[in-house]
Amino acid sequence: MKINIYIVTQQMDVIDEQGQIVRQYLISSAKNGTGQKNGSFCTPLGKHIIRAKIGTGQPVNTVFIKRRPTGEIYSSKLAAQFPKRDWILTRILWLSGCEPNFNRLGLVDTMRRYIYIHGTPDSVTMGKPGSIGCIRMRNSDLVELFDLVGAGTQVEIIASKIN
Repeated sequence: MKINIYIVTQQMDVIDEQGQIVRQYLISSAKNGTGQKNGSFCTPLGKHIIRAKIGTGQPVNTVFIKRRPTGEIYSSKLAAQFPKRDWILTRILWLSGCEPNFNRLGLVDTMRRYIYIHGTPDSVTMGKPGSIGCIRMRNSDLVELFDLVGAGTQVEIIASKIN
C-alpha cells in the first residue's frame, strides 16, 4: 500500500501494490498552506513514511494530547469547555520525512514537528484547508485507513494532482 495526499484537491488516495486506487478520502490540510519549517504551521510536502500507529482499539472520538489518550471522548460539551484545543481524535498515524534537509532532520523534520494523519470533530469541514499542519480526516475514514495500512507505509504529500 501507498498513500498519496494531494493538497490542491484536499484528497487522499490509497494505492495498492498494482497501482490501483483502492480508497479515496477527503482530507483537510494546513490553513497556512504547505511548508517545511518547524513553527510554520504548514503541511510538509514530499515523501514520508508512517513512523507509528497510535490508538489501536480506542473508541471513536477518543481525545489525544501528546499522542496519549486523555480518557476523554469528544463531545460538543467538551468542545465548549476547551474552545481553543486543536482536537486530535480517534487514531494517529505519525509521519516521518524521508528526504534529508527537505522534510527530515534539522528545522524541517516532519516527525519532530509532530505531523500526523488524525481524526477530527465531525463538525470540521473536509475538502478545505483548516489544520495547523497535520492531515485531518473524518473519524470513520481514519479507522478504515488505520486498519488498511501498517507502520512503514509510504505517504507522499503532493502540492497538485496530475491526471
